[in-house]
Amino acid sequence: MRIGVLSDTHSRDLPKQMIEDFKKTDLIIHAGDFCSNNALDTLKKIKDVKGVCGNMDEASIRVALPRSQVIQCGSYAIGIFHGEGHPNQLLDSIKQEFVNKKVDAIVFGHSHHPMNEMIDGILFFNPGSPTDTVFAPYRSYGILEVDGSIKGRIVKINEE
Repeated sequence: MRIGVLSDTHSRDLPKQMIEDFKKTDLIIHAGDFCSNNALDTLKKIKDVKGVCGNMDEASIRVALPRSQVIQCGSYAIGIFHGEGHPNQLLDSIKQEFVNKKVDAIVFGHSHHPMNEMIDGILFFNPGSPTDTVFAPYRSYGILEVDGSIKGRIVKINEE
């Protein structure tokens, strides 16, 4: 299974590179801060979308999407949570959100900074933002490959 992952789109136009790549996925995960329904509507036209609301999302998104969720992909459980608070405490808030849930990976956003790291047997995966570089060195999205294991890859946006 190939999963397209993004976060923190903030009502901006989605990059063509990412849209084309997501057409070759089985599922899309958005980890919050859509800020409007435009990105969600665009993504739903490509593939099934699982997502959560973020701290900047408008009321219609907060009603439509949960704060966090766990989805099953084959034998792997993937937690999805936008994240909250200061970047120095981001991982602590994410760990706390899933403290009583068995997950193999956690997809999150909030910091706009890409991360693909195993910590205590759990893959912590932040795809970065495909539309913004305010807190990150480049625009990016992610791909999760789920087969005999779960692996993440950060993809840099190459277009202007």
